[in-house]
Amino acid sequence: MDWQAIWLTAKLAGITTLILAATGIPLAWWLARARKRYTFLVDALVGLPMVLPPTVLGFYVLVALGPHSPVGSLYESFAGHILPFTFESLVIASVLYSLPFAVRPFTAAFAGVDGRLLEISRSLGRGPLYTFGRVAMPLSAPGVISGLVLAFVHTVGEFGVVLMVGGNIAGETRTISISLYDDVQSLDYARAHYTAAVLLAFSFVALCVTYALQPKGRQL
Repeated sequence: MDWQAIWLTAKLAGITTLILAATGIPLAWWLARARKRYTFLVDALVGLPMVLPPTVLGFYVLVALGPHSPVGSLYESFAGHILPFTFESLVIASVLYSLPFAVRPFTAAFAGVDGRLLEISRSLGRGPLYTFGRVAMPLSAPGVISGLVLAFVHTVGEFGVVLMVGGNIAGETRTISISLYDDVQSLDYARAHYTAAVLLAFSFVALCVTYALQPKGRQL
């Protein structure tokens, strides 16, 4: 097992999940409760990475973060080196690629909250933040946890996007999926079998947790 790649993957998945929790929950709440005509456009943009080939997304992220882009040039002026092929670029790509796997379960959970309970909270003089934190979030907790688990697991299994944006730099951008690919390329099937089995077991357990949290009759 490539323990360095495992640690880097766990760190990447953890940071990505935290960012998606901070940004995806407000976005999902807006998508679930907004009554705007253009909501479907935002929803489509959020879900785009689910149908877009990873190499296409990786290519555009690579271009967007390159030294000739505004983001890339600004980062280079502060950091002293280019943004692509760094751990930071992996985080950005992972957040974009795993966004729908977090936001869609969040949105489904928030949409299932009885609006009458929210109205009762408001009628008692409670503000929007209180209503969200004390009414909506507890009722939506299973869906939110499911979204976080799916985002974490999806990030662990990423390959195409992270390879396009981060390359294969040991200790910097080589994740466990890329390490597995290297094992296969070098014909080290024994090590590849072991790594693949661990990832398979991890994914199965994560899915079991996700489905166990879903109410009967509702699946993601």
